[in-house]
Formats: sequence, C-alpha cells, structure tokens
Amino acid sequence: MTVDPAVLLAGPRGRRLCLEWAQVAQRSDDTGDDTADDNRLTSAIFYAAHNLDPDRGSSRVLFSFVAGQSAPPIAERPTPSAQEVAHLLAAAALADPDDRALLRALVAAVDHARYWQPPDGEDVLAAAPEMRAALARVAALIASSRPAAWWATPLDRAEQWAVEFEGTVEPGDPVQTAAQLLEQWGVARAEENALAERTWPADPRAVFSGPWWSKPPARLTNSTRALAGAQPVGLGLVEDALGWQTATAHRIHAPQGARVYEIDGADAWAYLCRRYPVEVTAARRQVWFMTTARIGRWVVPDWSRVALDFDAVHLTVAGYLATAGRAIPVADDLATVLAGWDPDQTWWFIDVEHDHSTSRVWRREHSDWAAQPDA
Repeated sequence: MTVDPAVLLAGPRGRRLCLEWAQVAQRSDDTGDDTADDNRLTSAIFYAAHNLDPDRGSSRVLFSFVAGQSAPPIAERPTPSAQEVAHLLAAAALADPDDRALLRALVAAVDHARYWQPPDGEDVLAAAPEMRAALARVAALIASSRPAAWWATPLDRAEQWAVEFEGTVEPGDPVQTAAQLLEQWGVARAEENALAERTWPADPRAVFSGPWWSKPPARLTNSTRALAGAQPVGLGLVEDALGWQTATAHRIHAPQGARVYEIDGADAWAYLCRRYPVEVTAARRQVWFMTTARIGRWVVPDWSRVALDFDAVHLTVAGYLATAGRAIPVADDLATVLAGWDPDQTWWFIDVEHDHSTSRVWRREHSDWAAQPDA
C-alpha cells in the first residue's frame, strides 16, 4: 500500500516531515567538503524559519559566535524569503529515502508538534504558498519509497507493543478496567468544560492555556507496531515527549475479531466527531485558536460512546501526517483538531492481554533508543 503524495502536503506535520527529510537527504549527498554551497539549503531554511517564527526574539533567540570576532550585527544576518528557500529546495540533489533518515525526519516532525501556541517558524515556512511546488517534489519521493510503504497500512494485529516510559506508571497505581477509565473520562470532561464555561475567558484571542489534546483517556492501553528487526515505533514517535531516557515495552495480544476504527485521514477523523460529538469549545477555544487561527465551536469524539461500537481506534501514519494540527470541519460551525496522538497509535477500549514475559527495557542513547541486555 503506497502513500498518496497529496497526503504529505495536506497537514502541518506532513509538510514538516518533507522539510526535515529534504535537509537530511541533501546533506547525505554532500561530497564531504565543508563549503558554504554544501549547506545553502539548510542555512536558508534555518534563517527563513527564524525570521518567520512568531516567538522570534522571545522564546526563540538567535545567538552567533565567531572565533576571534564579534558576532555579526543583526542587519548582516541572512534574510532569505520563502521563494528563495523554495528555489534552493527545487534545485537540491536529494538522495533516495532510506529507513533511518526517513524515520528521523518523521520523529522530528512529531517532536515539533505543538497545539498550545502558534506554529513555529519551520511550520510557517513549510505552509507558505511559495513552498508548495518544491515540497510536492519531496513528497513524491517520500511517498513512493519503500520505507514509507507501511504508513498507509491498517492496524498490524499480529505485532502490537505497549510502551511505558519512566515515571508514567507508579507501582501503587490501582488497576482499572477500560470501562471504568472511559466512565471517569466522561465525568472529568463534563466537569472540565463546565469549569471553563464559568471561569475561563470567552475571548478566543485571550492569552490563556488549557487542555489541548483530543485523544482518548490517557490510561487506556495504547500500542504501536514494531517494525521488522527494529524497536516499537511508540518509543520514538511521541507528541509532547518529556525527555524520557528509559522505557519498558511489552507485547499485547489484539483480541481476534476486535472491531477497529481506522483513522486514515481528515475525513475519517471528522466522521468520528460528527457521529459521536461532544462539545469542548470553552476548554479549547484559546489553545486551538493559537494553533489554527480559527474562531468557532469545537468538538471531539465522545470516547465512551465510540467504545459502544468499536473495540479500538487506530491512527495510520499517513492519517496523522494529513490530519494532526489542522482545523477539520465537522458540520455547520463545528470543527475539530486531532491533537496529542502519535503516528500508528492504537487506543483500546476493551481490556486486552498484556504479555509481560516479552518485556524489554530500552534506553535512549543520544537521539536513538537501544534495547538493554537482559539481566
């Protein structure tokens, strides 16, 4: 199953993936000479993104250090336009996608997702109309590559792994059923929205931070596949990761005949929100305005109702790249945002079998995860 290149241009995470991979692929084509020409594309993306970042000068500050010299004045720093970046990208010699480079680009695209503030400079650059044609070339290369072939595939029922990061599960935490967690989620969501209606700002433009996610209850079992001969993808593909250095992963057994809803794009996500809507406008209006610039009413799926018809919901990688972070129309003045999900993630609404005999400890080494020897 191949990925449609248009999918990679539809959403901010897909466009960011293309931008990240183009830099890696361009660098891998270098001859080894450390010349300015070798890094023109990377440099242009860096400076253009910095200049376009809405937090430039506050949370994003550019420092320059030159041995034996004073830093160049701001007026002398490069100011490439989106059009100039697009020209360099269109002319760049790009290597064929390989597993390692493409996974790293995907990890970077996920790492930089943020739904509680405006998009960063790289996301703004990738969304510029001038970049469309150059990114379309990159998207076509990625979409037709072998390493991306699994991105459009449904749940891998034979190979599912649950990942527990250090500190996220305490030994004394009570064991609760999926039904109990869903019931608690419904109560907590209603209380949250009622509190927001009473006390939070009604102006979407108000500087106010609140809950920004639209995923199912966090303590439900969630899982991802493990690629052949590699780690579970749930170790590295994590939105809003908290710098974990250690994790434990174990296999879960998907029940035979489990009813799984596939989110393979914006239409599938919108259907869930249309079929099982619950309004969250009061609690999401500020954060989702910041990330989408949309003013209006917001809904998410009522997961306790979804669970009546489905045993699990799976988000394909392609579905994530096309959908996450966008304002997706649902009906009339209603819209939604897919936020807080991870690519290839499956959330289980039923109790599933955890095979702890397969448990393995993983440790982060620099930017990669490595399995630790059995004790």
